[in-house]
Amino acid sequence: MNLHNLKPNPGSKHRKKRLGCGESSGLGKTSGRGHKGQKARSGGGVRPGFEGGQMPLHRRLPKRGFSNLQFRDTVAIVNVSQLEHYFEAGAEVNEATLREVGLVKGQTDKVKLLGQGDLTKAFKVTVDQASASAKEKIEKAGGSLEL
Repeated sequence: MNLHNLKPNPGSKHRKKRLGCGESSGLGKTSGRGHKGQKARSGGGVRPGFEGGQMPLHRRLPKRGFSNLQFRDTVAIVNVSQLEHYFEAGAEVNEATLREVGLVKGQTDKVKLLGQGDLTKAFKVTVDQASASAKEKIEKAGGSLEL
């Protein structure tokens, strides 16, 4: 095998569809849209889910139950290792300071501290929730946690 006899696999290369480029292109005149009708028009066609006036599936099926998604609390999660990375020893850590360094973004109802990673610096932490391992690591490093 040499460079001069390399070629693509049969059927892997297709010629580009050149719509409306005369009869000899094979896709002239109506450009593959057929004659007249809603789908032949510019901007024509039906919306997704439309079944020609028949009652659509999403309206035929029964709707049951209740979803709590719209009422749930959004919780911003911060790990102990992130505090170690972003803050100096003795720093006061709360939602405002976490937002300043970019660890908490957007609209949240609560901030929760988790214990992933190691902690060597002491912090004065004020958050809404904290895991047992996070609490243990903060107190072991000489810091304090207030919920």
